[in-house]
Amino acid sequence: MEKRIYADNAATTPVLPEVVEAMLPCFNTAWGNPSSMHADGQAAAELLTEARATVARLIGAQAGEIYFTSCGSESDNWAIKGAAHSAKQGRNKIITSKIEHPAVLQTCKTLEKEGFEVVYIGVDSQGILDLEELRAAADDKTALVAIMLANNEIGTIQPIKEAAEIAHSVGALAFTDAVQAVGSIPVDVKELGVDMLSLSGHKLGTPKGIGALYIRKGLRIRNLIDGGGQESGRRGGTENLPYIVGLAKAMEIAVERLPDTERIRALRNKLIDGLTAIPYSKLNGSRETRLPGNVNVSFEFIEGESMLLWLDIMGISASTGSACSSKSLEPSHVLVATGLPIEMAHGSLRFSLSHMNTEEEVDAIIAAVTEIVAKLRAMSPLYPGAPDNTVFVK
Repeated sequence: MEKRIYADNAATTPVLPEVVEAMLPCFNTAWGNPSSMHADGQAAAELLTEARATVARLIGAQAGEIYFTSCGSESDNWAIKGAAHSAKQGRNKIITSKIEHPAVLQTCKTLEKEGFEVVYIGVDSQGILDLEELRAAADDKTALVAIMLANNEIGTIQPIKEAAEIAHSVGALAFTDAVQAVGSIPVDVKELGVDMLSLSGHKLGTPKGIGALYIRKGLRIRNLIDGGGQESGRRGGTENLPYIVGLAKAMEIAVERLPDTERIRALRNKLIDGLTAIPYSKLNGSRETRLPGNVNVSFEFIEGESMLLWLDIMGISASTGSACSSKSLEPSHVLVATGLPIEMAHGSLRFSLSHMNTEEEVDAIIAAVTEIVAKLRAMSPLYPGAPDNTVFVK
């Protein structure tokens, strides 16, 4: 293939030219410190104020409820640790799900070591949260319910509004990791009913190193980074103004492109149909209740890493799961939580499409995977042989 096909947008996205252009004034003219009182600082402060208002407006928040961070993982850490350490005496329980991003799960593990009780709620075979299990676990000891809006591996969109209502019914806070969702589906913090929400820029077309945390007005949680008076005194450190401006621009573009979602969903469905037509394959996650561009399929009798290497050789970028844990030899905790056998979890591929992908690229991916699966299964001692309708590609 002459041109590479990029289908790993859940891991990161190309930096948009419009974002780079929006960032340039922060390097050339408005390069001052936003906290400085002189004209150079005030020019920078004005851009910061505008960016904060834009990010807030695009998720249905107020400007004073947006705090800029270095990434989604920092936002997750701040929300969870901040809520846990600020909870009233006797509220030492954190409730989350078994399929959260490592930034949430590892933070919860740290809190367990500090003496907090953490309850991990299960999901069904499609990766959808068990609300009844959540309802049974929530009580007057609960400080926080932390459930992601959309899963980073299988794309399942969770019933966050219902989860938030359960949290509030027992006096707990509700937090959602919306890193994968913002820019892919409409997100409104008021409609979701959450107290906190995290997002990340590099999933939207910014350089890596910028995120944000929505904290509902009136909610006080402990700071994660102490320092100067930046971010209303709640997150120390001079603001990364170029990236903040880039985040605001990227979110504007993402929201403007939301009408293109139907085209992306159609490409997703075509890719799902093409890949699941391969014998001994299985779609992971819900067919309908999933992100528009997410496709996660497991193939029996072969390893995902081998498929990934062949795809790379053929000019296609994809993933075996979360890029944040792709170097681990352990099977995906998300797929295992859905009840998928470990051997099939090892044979999964994730493709994540964006507005830049085309139908021709989807056709090329289907053809490449079909060929690769056939080649690898021909060498697999576990493969029982092809059914009558299988066509091996030479």
